Amino acid sequence: MSTPVLDVRDLHYVYPGGYRALSGVDLHVHVGERVALLGPNGAGKTTLVLHLNGILQPSSGSVSVSGLPVEKANLAEVRRRVGIVFQDPDDQLFMPCVRDDVAFGPANLGLRGAELEARVHRALTQVGMNDLADRPPHHLSYGQRRRVAVATVLAMEPEILVLDEPSSNLDPASRRELADIVRSLDVTVLMVTHDLPYALELCERSVILSGGRIAADGTTVDVLTDTATMAAHRLEFPFGFDPNTIRP
Repeated sequence: MSTPVLDVRDLHYVYPGGYRALSGVDLHVHVGERVALLGPNGAGKTTLVLHLNGILQPSSGSVSVSGLPVEKANLAEVRRRVGIVFQDPDDQLFMPCVRDDVAFGPANLGLRGAELEARVHRALTQVGMNDLADRPPHHLSYGQRRRVAVATVLAMEPEILVLDEPSSNLDPASRRELADIVRSLDVTVLMVTHDLPYALELCERSVILSGGRIAADGTTVDVLTDTATMAAHRLEFPFGFDPNTIRP
């Protein structure tokens, strides 16, 4: 198989107070995969994500992106390659208008003029927000702000798009619109979610992180229909969702 675009090897992380959040995580994601990262609260999912673009540095082990080690000397390039869309879009939107928010990252890379405008236009087109490019972000709906947050990351042309709880607080129409966007993107996706039906809809592969370790890794159908594993790691379907309807 090809070299993983994301390669996490024997990753350990201990917070300064002594809490061990990750205990030997191995995760390999290949180009074009959409992988759901599942697990109960406190499993280490956020800690893992913060290692992917160098916000946290391992206590031991390694992380690399397309062969580039996630180290201090490489952080600028790693953060271009790995784009994280955080759960709350307001954590990423701070400029006077949508266009300026989407332009912020590429401008910091040195893009100017027509090249910058083309980058912004392309990213906004991908999320269906070009018509609102001049709108202040705080005048948008929550779902629209989520889409703009995705555009701010897409404008950096990342190799990996990390989505942290992308469906949280979205109404059904916004949830569907975002799913359509994710499916349309030609980018590797790692989706951190508690929304198991969303994982099933968007990701062929799912990984369960529990207690700082990988507890399961397989097709999403197989993982979600393994009732013993699901129960052991406190993963439950929403009321009325029958996992037995997953298989054809």
